Amino acid sequence: MPDKAVDDAMESAVGAHFSGLRLEALRLPAPSGPSSPSSSTSAAAAAALANGLAHAHADVASPSSLRQPFVIGVSGGTASGKTTVCDMIIQQLHDHRVVLVNQDSFYRGLTAEESASAQDYNFDHPDAFDTEQLLECMGQLKRALPVNVPIYDFKNHRRCSERFRKVNASDVIILEGILVFHDQRVRNLMDMKIFVDTDADIRLARRIRRDTVERGRDVSSVLDQYGRFVKPAFDDFVLPSKKYADVIIPRGGDNHVAIDLIVQHIRTKLGMHDLCKVFRNVFVVQSTFQIRGMHTLIRDRDITTPDFVFYSDRLIRLVVEHGLGHLPFTEKQIITPTGSVYTGVDFCKKLCGVSIVRSGESMENALRACCKGIKIGKILIHRVGDNGQQLIYHKLPMDIDERHVLLLDPVLGTGNSANQAIDLLRRKGVAEERIIFLTLISAPEGIQCVCTRFPKLKLVTSEIDTGLSEEFRVIPGLGEYGDRYFGTDN
Repeated sequence: MPDKAVDDAMESAVGAHFSGLRLEALRLPAPSGPSSPSSSTSAAAAAALANGLAHAHADVASPSSLRQPFVIGVSGGTASGKTTVCDMIIQQLHDHRVVLVNQDSFYRGLTAEESASAQDYNFDHPDAFDTEQLLECMGQLKRALPVNVPIYDFKNHRRCSERFRKVNASDVIILEGILVFHDQRVRNLMDMKIFVDTDADIRLARRIRRDTVERGRDVSSVLDQYGRFVKPAFDDFVLPSKKYADVIIPRGGDNHVAIDLIVQHIRTKLGMHDLCKVFRNVFVVQSTFQIRGMHTLIRDRDITTPDFVFYSDRLIRLVVEHGLGHLPFTEKQIITPTGSVYTGVDFCKKLCGVSIVRSGESMENALRACCKGIKIGKILIHRVGDNGQQLIYHKLPMDIDERHVLLLDPVLGTGNSANQAIDLLRRKGVAEERIIFLTLISAPEGIQCVCTRFPKLKLVTSEIDTGLSEEFRVIPGLGEYGDRYFGTDN
């Protein structure tokens, strides 16, 4: 995996997954109050993490540390319904900040000589656009910076020199135009490319109506321009760019099914944490207000132990169920009480759990509740003063090399202990792709540490936190999980 991709994701991951809040820097001040011995880390651990995980961060987060916007390119022939498709996407994404950037805004202004013979100017050729300025504006928007987009006067064929449209940073940027797929540099900015495919006769009729009503032209000039420039340019430049599209929408804005599917895909991508885009083996349980509410409760330092256990168990159950969904299955047919045939699936039989003592033991009951009679092994790792390298004890099923393993540890911090546990499982013959690591909360540094070293395992968590403090505590975190769960924190 390219180092730059990891570095960019680590920068953009410095923030809460659900709310999008960002703190001043990755390295946060250590929380006040005494720390328990189990949370201290040696100088060796600090050096290892500094070299292997953390990069130097400025005291104030730069705009590049914000979550990158999702960029959609929408292309198609003239009057194919591109703007209609864009408007429908924007309407359905009403709970996100969405901006529309039109390629038409970046037409080059005609000189006085060119304006005098505007009927002979090809507005559908790539050279008619100021692509360099388009790239500059899109680059700023991708860096979460506001830009001034030029306003083009279609009647005078010039830009309005004193007027601009200010476009602010957004969650979604839609770039629309007939030739937005023509230049590879522009295509490289896009996360999704949509081509609106509409019958040529319908496009011509729409073009005539638009140019006569909105742009003050007569029908004769519109038809002349269409025959001389628009259709040849479509055949030479627009239609060949169709091959770059990820999605092709026949019938444009009339295709509600296609637009609904596109919006659903965009929502899924927006809900992904940036690290999930780099590490494809990381899965975050989809956040809801119920899940967010349970996190709010267990993170509260004033919650009682019984309530902490109750809501932790609820969250753990969700993580376990999500993890089980990644196991292989086989198709199975059964007969229902009504005598009907039902085609379903059969659960994976060769399965076991392994908890990292002692916090991981808090996840065992949820696993047993989901998997009747499951075998559970244990690994004890000395975490104090040895960078998580000292294995104290382990007891694992004899045939663990034949099983899928659910590794249990509620908090992923630096990733050192997790790596040691996974190393042990590998030495016992467990295939890396058969390991599913289940955790309640994870620090970006821990995810990078584990997933870089073991790219074939799956990591399932309910939230990705902001980062680690100077003492390598997960922030905002939830304190010493084992002590709080088992009531030994007093």
